[in-house]
Amino acid sequence: GQRGEEEEHHSLETFTFYLSEPLSKERVEAFSDGVYAIVATLLILDICEDNVPDPREVGEKFHGSLLEALSEYGPNYLAYFGSFVTIGLLWFVHHSLFLYVTKATRLMGLLNILSLAFIGGLPLAYQLTSEFAEKSHNEIEAIQVSCVITFFASIFQFAIWTTALLNEEETLHPFARYGGKEHAFMFAKLALYPCVSLGAFFLTCLLSEFSTAIFHLMQIVIPFAFLALRIFVRISLTAIKSVMSLSRRKVVLLEEEEACLSPTEALS
Repeated sequence: GQRGEEEEHHSLETFTFYLSEPLSKERVEAFSDGVYAIVATLLILDICEDNVPDPREVGEKFHGSLLEALSEYGPNYLAYFGSFVTIGLLWFVHHSLFLYVTKATRLMGLLNILSLAFIGGLPLAYQLTSEFAEKSHNEIEAIQVSCVITFFASIFQFAIWTTALLNEEETLHPFARYGGKEHAFMFAKLALYPCVSLGAFFLTCLLSEFSTAIFHLMQIVIPFAFLALRIFVRISLTAIKSVMSLSRRKVVLLEEEEACLSPTEALS
């Protein structure tokens, strides 16, 4: 029995050791960039193949006006831009994350692959939200599937950063470590997409008027949320530092006053 427990303990140590074993950061980044590039290309191919008006249809149905013909594909183009913005910003977050990761581990590589698996589902999300009819039950379900894909793609990115924080002295740049200059903004940046996708998912459950147009407009507006986050984090950190400095000054003044008092006055 004792020998079996020792073997089990040894196997657990080996498994933990392999998960924390270093992984080539350059290969992780190269593989990730390739996946993001392919996903963006698939999205472009989808819209170019299915959403270009036929010249004969333009002449007969729209009296030769190409702009009027293109306006019929407006919801599809909105879905394309919303999906492309999501892919681009998730790549930007991934780039920012690995800019501060100094050493990747096998666990971080596994989490990265799981994130990329859901990134690869974003063209599927585009097809669902652009194909199904408006104001129907299927439209709401298509939005929910898109929210789930975006949530898992982003939450695994957040998990990579959390894993790096557990051994931050070896895996993270000092700027992104706890208390570093970029720590608060990295937390806000990596938490933005999970929060937004969860919020959109619950809105589809509460609001019957929630539509794909609103969902894709939310996707397009998110870049401005990144700018707002940067401003908000800086203002918050400045306010916290000013409050802490004021409290320290008060403590120093009290100590100086106590030092100036005589022993009898201090006791009284």
